[in-house]
Amino acid sequence: MHTSRGERELAAVAEVFGVGGPTGRPARELEAELTGRYGAADALLVSDGAGALRLALLGLGVEPGDEVIVADYGLPAPAHAVRHAGAVPILADVRADTGTIDPWAVADLIGPRTVGVIAVDTVGLPADYTELRWITDHHGLFLVEDATFAAGASYKGRRAGALAPVACLSPHGHQGAVRGEGAALLTRNPDVGAAARTRLSGALTGAADEAGLPTPGSGDLTGDCRPSDVAAAILRVQLARTDELLRRRRAVAARYAALLAGEELLSLPHVPQNRCHAWQSYVVTLDPGVDRATVAAALRARGIGCGHGAWASHLLPAFGASQHACPVSADLFRRNLALPMHAELTTRQIDQVADALRTVLRANGPAHTVRAAEARTAFPGVDASLTFPGNPAGAAHGINIS
Repeated sequence: MHTSRGERELAAVAEVFGVGGPTGRPARELEAELTGRYGAADALLVSDGAGALRLALLGLGVEPGDEVIVADYGLPAPAHAVRHAGAVPILADVRADTGTIDPWAVADLIGPRTVGVIAVDTVGLPADYTELRWITDHHGLFLVEDATFAAGASYKGRRAGALAPVACLSPHGHQGAVRGEGAALLTRNPDVGAAARTRLSGALTGAADEAGLPTPGSGDLTGDCRPSDVAAAILRVQLARTDELLRRRRAVAARYAALLAGEELLSLPHVPQNRCHAWQSYVVTLDPGVDRATVAAALRARGIGCGHGAWASHLLPAFGASQHACPVSADLFRRNLALPMHAELTTRQIDQVADALRTVLRANGPAHTVRAAEARTAFPGVDASLTFPGNPAGAAHGINIS
């Protein structure tokens, strides 16, 4: 996974080691910055995104037997978090144009045991929070935003991470803003924050023994889920770089769109006018007559990585017993292809990927096809010729399809 780190991150790490031992100060300072940046009442740093999701559910009081509706398309982490809390994940289908959770599919799945909804900002694109907030408020349900891959994205002018009363941000090696290992739980409800902190503390420290020393507790999160000072220091530096990295990734996406516009065997990503994409991935949708495995193998043979983009959770073995069909999610899982995307891609590398993809599609596509959707460019005002520093001889980076 390609990361964007430099002298500022190294200096922050050196400062941590110069202190002489762990202090927890970088985490506390970052939590304070996050509350201000995202308008939260509380921010709690943990070691990873899955832990943040689990902590959010526990802080919200989710109990065994409850049902939580989650987006089917994306990563299975939200559904696993629901199971970790002892509840039942109910998988909801997504919109065909954006791949984000379909609010009306959510409405159809609400039942007597439903307590909340986890919306996912799929590969960096925020979901439809106006509709989701209306539905959840109308039914008295909680709403959690999984902004795992959406650092820098926005919806109607508001930052991803501040689009629901509770949100989770998780740095990742293939994310819009690579901020080291660690994650954050953000909440506008101080009671949820306090409950989450209690849950986390209970897993770390139990009642005192006869000597007055703390003993391991039986909390809901086992082990030390707090990030190290080093991770928190890197997180803090790169929080300030979110907008910088997003500008560079937007330019990469704009150049892909310019180069691939008009290709009959694929559709470009659709970004609604009211939101800004973080471009964690650049995902195209192949024509139904194109065999994705063949295309992926041909790209890899040229030294170009590629990936699924996201997964349809109901098709994974862990959720094979799902009683709710998600045909749109299944179709996207079959036809989506993620191209190399990170802030350090050079113009030469982007051109190499686009040229290879066009060549492979023409060699392996059907003789006649009908476009599934018109190609759309959603990047007005972005200079598609913008270049970035980097290694022009380096191979384009991606994740191979297995």
